[in-house]
Amino acid sequence: MPKPLSPCPPLLLFGFLISLMTSVSLPASAETLDVWFGTTTPKNGPSKGIYHGSFDTSSGKLSKIELAAETTGCGFLSLHPNGKTLYSTGAPDGSAAVTAYRVTGDSGKKTLEFMGSVETGDGGAAHLSTDRTGSVLFSAQYGGGSTTLYKLSANGGIQERISVHEHEELATPAGSGVVPRRQNAPHAHWCGTSPDNRFVFVPDLGMDKVVIFALDTHKPAMSHHGFGVAIPGGGPRHMKFSPNGKQIYLLNELTLSVSTLDYNAAKGTMTLSTTIPALSEETKAKETFNSASEIRVHPSGRFVYSANRGHDSITAYRVVDAGRLEVIEVEPIRGGWPRNFNIDPSGRWVVAAGRDSHTATVFSIDQDTGALTFQRITQSVPSPICVVFGS
Repeated sequence: MPKPLSPCPPLLLFGFLISLMTSVSLPASAETLDVWFGTTTPKNGPSKGIYHGSFDTSSGKLSKIELAAETTGCGFLSLHPNGKTLYSTGAPDGSAAVTAYRVTGDSGKKTLEFMGSVETGDGGAAHLSTDRTGSVLFSAQYGGGSTTLYKLSANGGIQERISVHEHEELATPAGSGVVPRRQNAPHAHWCGTSPDNRFVFVPDLGMDKVVIFALDTHKPAMSHHGFGVAIPGGGPRHMKFSPNGKQIYLLNELTLSVSTLDYNAAKGTMTLSTTIPALSEETKAKETFNSASEIRVHPSGRFVYSANRGHDSITAYRVVDAGRLEVIEVEPIRGGWPRNFNIDPSGRWVVAAGRDSHTATVFSIDQDTGALTFQRITQSVPSPICVVFGS
């Protein structure tokens, strides 16, 4: 008869289990993030202000969305680098201002505590953001065609308005005039800083230019530095830097296209390289109206995404040599009028805001191809036009 098997010594068994555990790639632990939604707040409309939800980066699950602060004109939001202060266009009293809120509450329920508002000095703001140190805040006024600089206090509150820079004073003629009515005057649409925090960039739809300011966060002050020139009639709206800081991806609202510009960090200059359409002419011809709205760059730098209102879709691009883009696919958002969307910090998910469908929908991102897949996760949000991930 064969000899019975000897029992495995405890130490040998323990060593085997440790070896097995270290040789298997364990899934990353789940992280729950805040998601803030800015909304349009017309009189008698469904939205009451800024909304909040939580997002599971492991499953892609988006929680029920709830009101965090009652206010008006809160279309665009920006989070301070400290993660504890949220900024909004508009104000509770309806004035043309920007507002700071303190983020309060536990991980399951967040609310916003009003910290104060400061008027823009030139009408309602279309976009706002802080510099990378959280020392100052900027706002871009579409109707006024201007950029405003504000000083921030140590706790993130808006201390005072420092200056208002009128774009019409920087170039003659101020509007490109290529597209009648849309480009007869400056229309500042976005504001943000260079990776090294030395310059502020403001795409101006009416000028067909990106206005560049030199930034001094210590005074604080900003002065006109130059322009980045966009394609004629493109209507530059939003822009993002590549993770390596060598390229700028500029979204052209009027032509539904994305331009790649080479960035010289030492000089603070940008040079137009290539432009690619987000939708084919045949596709656009089948719609009564189309307009580009938002652009995002994947954290890996390998993919870029832009949203198409009217067609109600997101175009995905792969980045090839020298930042040149190639279209991967055009994915419907399963909602109406995607004025905004965002990629979560892990780079695994997209949350798309449908303004007219009052929805937020979730898509996964294929990490190899960049393609989007609808996760059949949709939450109700009244008139969302901005998506911001928090901590």
